[in-house]
Parts: sequence; C-alpha cells; structure tokens
Amino acid sequence: MDTDAIVIGAGVVGLAVARALALQSPSKSVLVLEAADAIGTGTSSRNSEVLHAGIYYPAGSLKAKLCVKGHALLTAYLQERGLPFWLCGKLIVASTPEQLPALKTLQAKALANGVELQWLEEKEALAMEPALSCVAALHSPRTGLVDSHALMLSLQADIENAGGMVVLHTPVQSARPISQGWEVLTEDGTCLQTSLLVNSAGLDAPLLAKRFEGLGAEHVPKAFYAKGNYFSLSCKSPFSHLIYPLPSEAGLGVHLTLDMGKQAKFGPDVEWVATADDYVVNPERVAPFADEIRRYWPGLPDNALQPAYAGIRPKIVGPDAPAADFVVQGPAVHGLPGLVNLFGIESPGLTSCLALGDEVLLALS
Repeated sequence: MDTDAIVIGAGVVGLAVARALALQSPSKSVLVLEAADAIGTGTSSRNSEVLHAGIYYPAGSLKAKLCVKGHALLTAYLQERGLPFWLCGKLIVASTPEQLPALKTLQAKALANGVELQWLEEKEALAMEPALSCVAALHSPRTGLVDSHALMLSLQADIENAGGMVVLHTPVQSARPISQGWEVLTEDGTCLQTSLLVNSAGLDAPLLAKRFEGLGAEHVPKAFYAKGNYFSLSCKSPFSHLIYPLPSEAGLGVHLTLDMGKQAKFGPDVEWVATADDYVVNPERVAPFADEIRRYWPGLPDNALQPAYAGIRPKIVGPDAPAADFVVQGPAVHGLPGLVNLFGIESPGLTSCLALGDEVLLALS
C-alpha cells in the first residue's frame, strides 16, 4: 500500500476528515488529494463563515446532530488553538404578523435539536438593534463567526504534524476496488493504492463517484448547483448581531452577516445554475437584494450595495424538492469496503466539520 488513507478534497470538511483519520492512529499515513492550487478554494472559501447553532434542521437529521455536536467541538478547538472566532449572536426576524407562526415553529424546531432561543418582542429586539424593523425576533446567542481560512490552515498543520500530507494540483480521475483496498488514478497518470478512500470533493463529489468502479449508480445522487450571491455594504453597518429573515426553501434568506473586522455583507440568495464554476455576481440582482434587506432594515441607503462574491451550494436535490440531509455513505450502504462518499455537504458543513470527521470514522468502523 502507498498509503493507509486517501481523502479527495482539501476543503474544510476534507481536511477535518483527514485530521480525524491521521489522529486515530499515529502510525497511519494519510494523503489529501486536492485538484486546485490551494486548500479551500471552493465552497469552503465562498460562504458566510457562520458558526451555526443548529436551529433549522429536522430533529434527528444528520444536519441537526452534527451541527450541534460540531459547534461544541469547533468552538473548543478554536479556543484551544487561539484561532479567531466571535460568538456575536444573531436575530431571526419576523417582518409581518403573518410570519409569527413560522417564527414560533422555528423556535420549536431549534428546541427539539437542543438549542434554546430567546423570544423577543418588537421592543426587546429594537433595544438590541435600534435600526431593525420587525414585529418579533428570536435571539440565538451561540451563533457566531469563524475565520475559515485560519481554521483550514490549522487543520492542515494537524494533518502534517501527524505525518500526513496535503498534495495540491492533483485531480483524481477514477478509483477501483482491489484486494486490500482501493487503487486511485490521478489525471497525470499516477496510480496510488490505499486501504481507505474518502470522497470529500464537495461540488464534484457525485461526478467523481460515478467514476468509482463497482459503485452502483443507485448510490450516486445527481448534482445540483444553487449559487448564492453576496453584496457588500459600502457604508458602516449599524448592526452588531447577524440579522436573518425567516428561511426560504433552498437557503436561509438574504441575511446580514459580519466579517471578523465587523464589516457587513448580505447574502446569499438562491440562483440555480448549470455548472459548478459560475461565480460571477450579476450586478442586476442588487435591486431584489435591496428589497429583501429593507424588510428588516428600512434604512439601507440607496446605492450602498456592491457586488462582492458568490458561492455554490453542493445540492443533491433540485429546486422543487425539500432540502436533503447530509449523506455520509459508507460500506454499510454501498457494500464496498474502505470507501466513504460525502454528498450534499452544504451548510452547516463548516460548523459540522469536526463532527463529520468523527462520522466518517464511524462509517468505516
């Protein structure tokens, strides 16, 4: 065997999985194969960098379980390493009386996941955020922000300190099962043998899995791409908390987030696209953005939004289907020893990354 484990994809989840494998046994050799020229250039660097508390996901789902567990693991890890994060809290707002039942339902869903939210009447919410417009809000004190790149660099260091390696410029072409594990072929013709193989290729995970010999087509979901555009604020934000509307079907609505320097940005919206590399922000989307924002911030100045960046959610269901859960697909599902596929690892994947590492170990056990 060339190595004990190969993880395909050096996003935050792939790095967390590789770290878990490397730390499981000090003698285990782990390779992370990344197609790009740097770690975390895809979904991991094109998101809101929010530490989610576990509010939105159905009770008993992997998203709910791993978000709550992941929040605890990740905040402890960030504190231990002295990495930057900020539990600034967030307000989820009802803009009209008609939205109050949905806000109540969301509060109950969060409680079922073990997350307590404080109900705020209008005056209480405005006392926290005077520029806000709402009829009621939920306060989530455990929601925060993390410097995702600093986190990924730390995870990479953990892998390398444990004897593993991250190899860039190495797209994987295919893989096939062999007697003692897997043979992995890269696009430059390199052939590697490994005992364990984890497909954490994010947006490309379903397309890559189609090229795994012996993996039944029924185990490979179709890839869908839900682009999220972001606009930055060209003036100072009056908010000190994250501000979220009630969630939409495919996302969490056009929300206000802050970066670690307390600069404001808005997004993401939901724009279904045909390819996984459509990162151009259309400036014509600024008008609907402004309309959404003014529902909770009427004081948004004219011409204050500037196109910033876009990310793409690695969806495994299309626009007319309910949101899918995380898929951590191991040998118990597909019957191929030593293989785990990670499909549909969208939000809250960043928050859940360390918990997803543990979940992969469990799937391989």
